[in-house]
Amino acid sequence: MSVAHRASITSTESAWVRRTLIGAALLFMLLFLVLPLAAVFAEAFRKGGAAYWQALQEPDAWAAIRLTLITAAIAVPLNLVFGIAAAWAIAKYEFRGKAFLTTLIDLPFSVSPVVAGLIYVLVFGAQGWLGPWLAEHGIRIVFAVPGIILATLFVTFPFIARELIPLMQAQGNDEEQAAIVLGATGWQTFWHVTLPNIKWGLVYGVILCNARAMGEFGAVSVVSGHIRGQTNTMPLHVEVLYNEYQSVAAFAVASLLALLALVTLAIKSLVQWQFERELKAAANLPPERPPQDTPAVTPQGPRLAQGTP
Repeated sequence: MSVAHRASITSTESAWVRRTLIGAALLFMLLFLVLPLAAVFAEAFRKGGAAYWQALQEPDAWAAIRLTLITAAIAVPLNLVFGIAAAWAIAKYEFRGKAFLTTLIDLPFSVSPVVAGLIYVLVFGAQGWLGPWLAEHGIRIVFAVPGIILATLFVTFPFIARELIPLMQAQGNDEEQAAIVLGATGWQTFWHVTLPNIKWGLVYGVILCNARAMGEFGAVSVVSGHIRGQTNTMPLHVEVLYNEYQSVAAFAVASLLALLALVTLAIKSLVQWQFERELKAAANLPPERPPQDTPAVTPQGPRLAQGTP
């Protein structure tokens, strides 16, 4: 749909219809987004700043913060590699099983995180398929940090791939094929052609993946075992504190999660703004013209385009 067509559609709407729709959207955001977020910070500081900082300085809180950051630091780079590889394969090549691979990428969107956690317990738990073998070799997956990382990987791996696949499909293969014809290797083509074209989609997918990794609750709750100071991430620590009626401490940690979410939102908005700015700048560039002194072919042979008799 063209811009002019969209403008003609909006111009036929009356002012009160536009204002009603905008007001309804703003009211919905106020009631279900802004007020709950403000309530989290208000409850966190209900007993003053001293109680707030004391809640964040507890060893268990620091352990939960550290585990959350470690989990995200491991899961996001792994999903970055997988997302680029999967998007490259699906968008650039035709092969048997392509539709099946695309379906597998979407699987975490359709499976409950709790079910994903139970799958890992079934496979790696003490009574699971690999549990006895892991116990014999002293390897702990479930109720330990490796299980938390695996569960986080499962629920977050579609985000980067799903951002890159439509972007790569829309760009096509022409630039990569031209680079290969000119003698570039596969890695040179990726670093100098493909990666610059997908950089903003890649950054956007990493931001979403990181946000989900830090805020995941369901799958991590099943495989963690809720061991305070060892396997509790920030969302799990909030649940423990709230169940123990330590509301100020629970909302203090929750406010830190909300602050991380706001920072993520700000970074995402900055990335979108920068991407739109580059698109607008590219659209305003004048069309390229051939150099004035390029050789031209005439019936008498090659000569300069201008300035040569």
